[in-house]
Amino acid sequence: MRLDRREFVVLSALGFVGSFSDRFAFAQAPAQAPTVPEFKDVRRNVGTFTARGGTIGYLVTPEAVVMIDSQFADTAPMFFKGLQAKTSRKIDLLINSHHHPDHTGGNKFMQPNVGKIVAHANVPGLQKKQAAASKSEDNQAYADTTFDKDWKATIGKETVSARYYGPAHTSGDIAITFENANIVHMGDLMSFQRNPRADRPAGASVPNWIPVLERVVKDHSNDTVYIFGHSKAGERVTGSNKDLLDLRNYLTALVDYAKKQIAAGKSQEEIMKTAAIPGFESYEGTPVALEAAYLELTKKG
Repeated sequence: MRLDRREFVVLSALGFVGSFSDRFAFAQAPAQAPTVPEFKDVRRNVGTFTARGGTIGYLVTPEAVVMIDSQFADTAPMFFKGLQAKTSRKIDLLINSHHHPDHTGGNKFMQPNVGKIVAHANVPGLQKKQAAASKSEDNQAYADTTFDKDWKATIGKETVSARYYGPAHTSGDIAITFENANIVHMGDLMSFQRNPRADRPAGASVPNWIPVLERVVKDHSNDTVYIFGHSKAGERVTGSNKDLLDLRNYLTALVDYAKKQIAAGKSQEEIMKTAAIPGFESYEGTPVALEAAYLELTKKG
């Protein structure tokens, strides 16, 4: 749903308006002006919040509050103020889908109001490395609970679980499931109708991303609702297993295209001039994951 009048007044008072540029590495949302925060119900007390950065997923019940991802330091307060209009409970869990700053940048702001921060075991190290490179160490808060393969907790009447399927967008991406609601937050494992990025220095694998999506679909049912990390401007941020398989098809075509270009003797620089993958011209942006695919396929990085 859209912000009600109370939420609108609260968020307007924060003064978070203006133009922002995409200055954060792998922050997939394009520059927007002004930033417009929006809460939407999905089902069974689970919803989405969009402003700038990766989509936040949340669960709010009288017994439990869960938050997935925290966007940026300046948009996390927007979410928190809107959340206070829904509940007076402290946030039981903040789960980070991966380490990129458009998903973890609000961790420090949220930390005093969060019982526990959960992420894959690779995430704190990747987050610290990126913070050191950008000299933003003082602005970080890291997961205090990590896991290698699977994690699960019962919070109130809902069971929340997370699974690591292997390297894809990075080497720390997880899919988070609200089991009773049958909703899966994909983080940046799922980008709808826009070109996904692949962070090769952080262990991304474009070829492995393809079976990751297939395994997520196999692990869930036909009526599972998926929350996307990012979407084409103006498009929905939730969908079905068909959307995941469509991205699988796109990544398959991207890898096949990269292989053909490599076989034809094209250089990394020549491949990166590609404006669109043939047959997928509707995808927003240029296919930047081609570089990661090239590096992996040629074993150059």
